[in-house]
Parts: sequence; C-alpha cells; structure tokens
Amino acid sequence: MTSHHLTILTGASRGMGLAMASQLLDAGHHLLCISRKTSDALDAQARAAGLPCEQWSQDLARAESAAALLATWLKAQDDGALASVTLINNAGLLPRIAPLPDISGADLVEALRVDLEAPMLLTSAFLGATASWTCPRKVLNISSGLGRRAMASQAAYCAAKAGMDHFSRCVALEEATRPHGARICSLAPGVIDTDMQVQLRGAEASAFPDIGNFIGLKDKGLLSSPDEAAARVLAWLSRPDFGAEPVADVRDQ
Repeated sequence: MTSHHLTILTGASRGMGLAMASQLLDAGHHLLCISRKTSDALDAQARAAGLPCEQWSQDLARAESAAALLATWLKAQDDGALASVTLINNAGLLPRIAPLPDISGADLVEALRVDLEAPMLLTSAFLGATASWTCPRKVLNISSGLGRRAMASQAAYCAAKAGMDHFSRCVALEEATRPHGARICSLAPGVIDTDMQVQLRGAEASAFPDIGNFIGLKDKGLLSSPDEAAARVLAWLSRPDFGAEPVADVRDQ
C-alpha cells in the first residue's frame, strides 16, 4: 500500500491558510480543512489532482464540537497507510483594535476562544486520537511576533499568541517523554498582506499608537504575499529539525 501524508489545517478558506492548503495539495497531501467557510477553489484543485480534500464548516469560537469530531474522524483513519500526520492551527481572529476597557466582553471571549482555546482543544484531540500511531506526527501552531512583543490596543491578540507559544513549550516537554512523541512548534510567519493587516491599517489612530508602523510596512512593500508566507512556513514544517525549538520565527531561518 502506498503511504501518503495527511494534514489537518484550520483557517484554510482565505489568506495564508488557503495558500498553504493549495501548496499542500500540489505536494500530494491529503487534506482535512476546518474553517468557518469552505473553499470552492480548493475543492476544484483537489478534484483535478485526484486527491481527497475534506472541508468542515466549523465556528472555532465553539471549538468543542470541532475537537470531538476531529478525534472521532482520526480514530477511523488507517494509520498504517500514513507517511505522516500533521495538524496546522492557522485560524486566527483579531478583535476590535482598542484599549482593553473599550472592547466588549463578547468580543474578547470570541477572540480568545478562536486564537487560544481552539488550538489547545484541537491539539489535545489530535494528540489523544493519534497517541498509538507510529508515523511521524507534527503540530504547527501559527503564532505571531505579537506573542513576544507587547503592543497597545492589542491585549487580547498578544495574550492569545503568547499563550499559544507557552502551551507549545509545555506540550513539547510532554511529548518528548513518550514513544513516537509528536513534534510541535509555535511559529511566527512574519508580516503578511492579509485582511488582518487591512484591519490594522484601518484602525482609529487615536486608539492605536502603532498604526503608522503598519501603514509603513504596506507603503514600503515589506509585506509578504500569502503565497510567499505559506511557502516559508511549509519549508519550516518540512525541516528535519522541526520542533527542536518549540517557539520559533520563520525570519530566523
């Protein structure tokens, strides 16, 4: 039986997530994509390539159901047919850009659930369901430089990404003690020309002291395209030493 690579990817319907999904299909990976919306373009690409690309429409602000579905789905897979299995937690949400007291409780809860709770729940489900598998297992968490640098009017996003970095460190220690333990890395992908950057540039200047920096990145052409960023992230994922450092930045390669 020919073995294949299986990748589970969140936030695959647009931006860097869509670019990663497309590049993974080009590389022959079998995909399970979990996003708020599905992508017709991915379906068409997968059909043309003759590759399975299952897409689930899930609200990751309510990730308990997605995690339970993922655990059940993984347990039904034939791990003997796999060359590797990878979870990429890419989905992210930027709440209103404002000082903490000016953000509604509901917006804060939603952002923290998507940006931190969902990756933790999905990682737990992934590791639990595949614990007995002997093929290489990887978890790639898409973090941010803002998880390592404080910024005014970004408390929720910074806190969530810092939490992602630190839970990745903890899980790396746990998996290092287990036979066939998974390798995990929380990776900052650099600055990318996505809807999130548009949101940052469109913030109220009076509420966001760093707005000029983000406008400057765009004006000076310093933003990576989603395709460029996806290629760098996937190159990091394929490194033989992936996971040696559980927190990393793609710009360090």
